[in-house]
Amino acid sequence: GRDKEKVMCTKKYLKAVGMLRDFKNSSQDPDFTQVVELDLHTVVPCCSGPKRPQDKVAVSDMKKDFETCLGAKQGFKGFQIAPDRHNSIVKFNFEGCDFELAHGSVVIAAITSCTNTSNPSVMLGAGLLAKKAVEAGLTVKPYIKTSLSPGSGVVTYYLRESGVMSYLSQLGFDVVGYGCMTCIGNSGPLPESVVEAITEGDLVAVGVLSGNRNFEGRVHPNTRANYLASPPLVIAYAIAGTVRIDFEKEPLGTNASGKKIFLKDIWPSRNEIQAVERQFVIPGMFKEVYEKIETVNESWNALDAPSDKLYTWNPKSTYIKNPPFFDGLTLALQTPKTIEDAYVLLSFGDSVTTDHISPAGNIARNSPAARYLTSRGLTPREFNSYGSRRGNDAVMARGTFANIRLVNKFIDKQGPQTVHFPSGETLDVFDAAERYKQAGHPLIVLAGKEYGAGSSRDWAAKGPFLLGIKAVLAESYERIHRSNLVGMGVIPLQYLPGEDAGTLGLTGRERYTIIIPEQLKPQMNVQIKLDTGKTFLAIMRFDTDVELTYFHNGGILNYMIRKMAS
Repeated sequence: GRDKEKVMCTKKYLKAVGMLRDFKNSSQDPDFTQVVELDLHTVVPCCSGPKRPQDKVAVSDMKKDFETCLGAKQGFKGFQIAPDRHNSIVKFNFEGCDFELAHGSVVIAAITSCTNTSNPSVMLGAGLLAKKAVEAGLTVKPYIKTSLSPGSGVVTYYLRESGVMSYLSQLGFDVVGYGCMTCIGNSGPLPESVVEAITEGDLVAVGVLSGNRNFEGRVHPNTRANYLASPPLVIAYAIAGTVRIDFEKEPLGTNASGKKIFLKDIWPSRNEIQAVERQFVIPGMFKEVYEKIETVNESWNALDAPSDKLYTWNPKSTYIKNPPFFDGLTLALQTPKTIEDAYVLLSFGDSVTTDHISPAGNIARNSPAARYLTSRGLTPREFNSYGSRRGNDAVMARGTFANIRLVNKFIDKQGPQTVHFPSGETLDVFDAAERYKQAGHPLIVLAGKEYGAGSSRDWAAKGPFLLGIKAVLAESYERIHRSNLVGMGVIPLQYLPGEDAGTLGLTGRERYTIIIPEQLKPQMNVQIKLDTGKTFLAIMRFDTDVELTYFHNGGILNYMIRKMAS
């Protein structure tokens, strides 16, 4: 849908910089530093989960893998359910009909607006699968929360024009909106009777979504297992109603005539999908939708927007609040000081994600953020999500480390709590941090490998900063999160090679003094002294001189303000 002038300009630019390439002409192939070969025969249909996107599961292994996870030790691939409870069943009533839930039951099935919904082949594949399923007499159980949230109106256009939208709707996959939804945690509530059944049986209920993130506590608080799948597979698992199914050997369901219908009976062929795509996905659709993008939403266009150069803060707003990042900022640089006698707020193992640090989804009713919003006169229906309230630091600070699946070594169960060592009390993380802050005690966090993995999220650095965390000591960091910590003036410390909390005998109950020298260099070793008398070295992960400049300024925000002021 782009105009010819833009296409020609792009072509001229690519040619000028040597990037216009004829892929049919091998003489134009670049000199690659590394060539990776993939045998397409080894590629099989797969999902990933139940807690991390990198944990691939072949669809043929799904049933076996889930059942192994049920009994495995609590971890990335384990739920630690007692063997005698693996086949637990809970009966419940939904809209006057009786149903059963078990471990592995699908309660959320979402074709959601991540990379998959930009791919016409898989979206039309899902539509054709839905058509064949409906024609074969298959249905989706009514209590399963189904949704379709494309990233673009073009998707709705070609699904409707190709005639498959009505079949998707018949299976419950109606368009509920556009943009990030289930994948970011905006899945909305499950039916009350479903939640009660899950809670009663302590069931590992499942969400299946075509997103790209499925970290713990992200999709929905009541789905402990979440699998990423292609849009057609989302529909297949919704029809099956469980992930404890081997599609090659077991039927998806039985139609009204008693005939067993297998997935292979309704799976569209590649030729079928391509024929529909060629006919209905045309450039004119994209041009028509995007030409209207600035006029189509009358509600948005009717909003009264102020024209002032400076933003007018509304003290009554619970969504947008003037943040305290610049409180106490002086034009002159302050010399970085040694962090003295810091308490450990939290002690973690490996792969603590940004979703653990700063969840984007549901605000639990018993959380510090919920108490704050209640004090502002809001009801639980009005809480919305952490993601929607990221313009309010009071909510986001209270939401830091508020993930219900947080595993803190100081606590013997999952949850967003920690021990306040001066009193010995177990408190919500925010409440403990506030106590430390009021007493003037600095804080640090201990962690294992891959601290900050997952989605890049600025609040995963801003939140800890607001809690009073001065440094994180970890075995390794996700690249972008380490950079974000630097940007907020939080020191990323890394154990020396071969060392970790275990080898050093750290319990996290010690108090830590981190010696900050006057002359700092990138990746220098700094000394850490404990109140037990133990001393060890750690690498200060300021990797460049620019990052040291940010640190001297107390973070990139302060640096930019000082730069503007000068």
